[in-house]
Amino acid sequence: MLFGRNVTGGAVVVRTTTPTDEFRFNGRVGVETGLRWVASGVISGPLTEQISAKLAVYHSDDDGWFTNRFDNSSHGANQVTIIRPAIALRPNDNLEFLLRLEYGETDGDGPSGQNHVNGSGVGGLFQRGTFDFAIDEPGFARADWRQAIFETNIGVDFGNGTITNVLGWRDYDGQSLGDIDATPGFLFHAPSSLAQNQWSNELRYAGTFGNVDVTTGLFYFDQTIEYVERRNLLGGALITAGGGTIDHSTWGVFANFDIHASERLTFSIGGRYSVEDKDARIQSLLPGTPCVVGQGCTVVAGNPGAFIDSDSWSSFAPRVGVQFRYDDVSQLYASWSQGYRSGGYNFRNTSPNPAITPGPFDQERIDSFEVGLKTDLANGNIRLNIAAFHNSINDMQREINESDPMAGVVQIIRNTADATIQGFEVEGRFFLGENTLLTAQVGYLDGSYDSVIFDLNGDGVINAADLALDIPRLAPWTYGVGLYHDVPLNLFGGTLLTGSVSYNYRDANAYTDSNLGFFDSVGIWDAGLSLSFNEGRHILALYGKNLSNEVTYGNDTQLPATLGPFPLGGTFSPLNRGRVVGLEFRVRN
Repeated sequence: MLFGRNVTGGAVVVRTTTPTDEFRFNGRVGVETGLRWVASGVISGPLTEQISAKLAVYHSDDDGWFTNRFDNSSHGANQVTIIRPAIALRPNDNLEFLLRLEYGETDGDGPSGQNHVNGSGVGGLFQRGTFDFAIDEPGFARADWRQAIFETNIGVDFGNGTITNVLGWRDYDGQSLGDIDATPGFLFHAPSSLAQNQWSNELRYAGTFGNVDVTTGLFYFDQTIEYVERRNLLGGALITAGGGTIDHSTWGVFANFDIHASERLTFSIGGRYSVEDKDARIQSLLPGTPCVVGQGCTVVAGNPGAFIDSDSWSSFAPRVGVQFRYDDVSQLYASWSQGYRSGGYNFRNTSPNPAITPGPFDQERIDSFEVGLKTDLANGNIRLNIAAFHNSINDMQREINESDPMAGVVQIIRNTADATIQGFEVEGRFFLGENTLLTAQVGYLDGSYDSVIFDLNGDGVINAADLALDIPRLAPWTYGVGLYHDVPLNLFGGTLLTGSVSYNYRDANAYTDSNLGFFDSVGIWDAGLSLSFNEGRHILALYGKNLSNEVTYGNDTQLPATLGPFPLGGTFSPLNRGRVVGLEFRVRN
């Protein structure tokens, strides 16, 4: 990733639509089991000849999909509201100013935590693989955020290019409370708060010089993050608290050149140089610390558990690639790139061991090789995307979760290993006649540790047993199929009835580095039926998600056999929603 901040796993870029020069309206209302209501709308259009504006609003209200067996109350309630106004000024064809604003807030219950015996499938309070749970603390999760993005685009004669500047600001505040023991007893409840304020600016140029496309620029990012966590243990008989503040800044310079050697052959070469600085003031979780949820920590040097430090990291991340279009609809490509994940510090220094400090841990490096083919066959009735990749990871960063009889769970962030992950992906779209589409995809991942420098299984030694563990979150096989069929109807001036059904499967995989926590294999069926009329301007849709009501979890954290003098055991495994059936109506002009 050359633009923005450097990352090892790629990035998801979210870019909202710009205000339009013509009037546009899109609206949606829907209801689904939960009970959950959703409404959203976007209106966009000109204010003057040179100014246009847009307003997008989203609101959902979920009563809670789950039932808490502790008191048979609904659980999982959540409300979300997002408002996004935007305005565009275009004085001439070569100048554009865009201002995008956003305000959002969410308020809901804490996690629907299930407790079960590690790896057995049954035991504890409820069976693994069911939606049954009982917690005495429903918890909460509240957050609000504000952001502004100001973008300037200037067309220039130099290389027939564009100079773009994107200035961004974001402020976030959130608080939560979770029942971590996931039982009807008050053994481990944890409130926390997170506050973040960030600024960023990217200045880039994109243009063409002969047969070379050039993109180059500068990036700066600055943020302050404040985190506080409190643990109320044993009914409040033991209370620990900790957290702190990290000031973080990074700057980078990047360039990428696409060289069109011919109409069908393109070479790419690029790179990014980055520097990151972090100043940390962290208080380890201990009884009686000067840390208050929602108010922060006063970290004083010399106090028990106080940690004050700063460090910096620099990196150069190159990228080279080649693309060859051997006909008008087919492309072969290959690339090699290097990415870095910044070093840093651990806010949640929960280990009672004084030798375990918040850091710093070093940056992670990944070398990624990929080759692939994109092609259309059978006169465009078949589209195939095939890719194979090989990733070498050095100084892998991991947050290791370990159960502890005094802290409940400790989180330790360290560079743990070097590893290799490789695999392939195949995607296909097959048109079975004029109105039927079949989609299919399959992916395979093979990963293993090359060397280990941390005691991953917690047995006190680093040896072959650690090296033999599975890499967390790595599911060997994933695959899926989907079938879509259109039935034209002679109603309401162009009506289309569309039915769809899909199935997606994921292999079982480890959740924790020790492999004691895991995710089961899962296959999800989805289906839908939609009626589009008035030439697609109105759509009524009925849909079902996870129709076989498969049980999945957000994590599978191991809990200690005892917490102080009391028995605990099992896991903290927050449930995801099961079967959902919904109906929605969409309209656009």
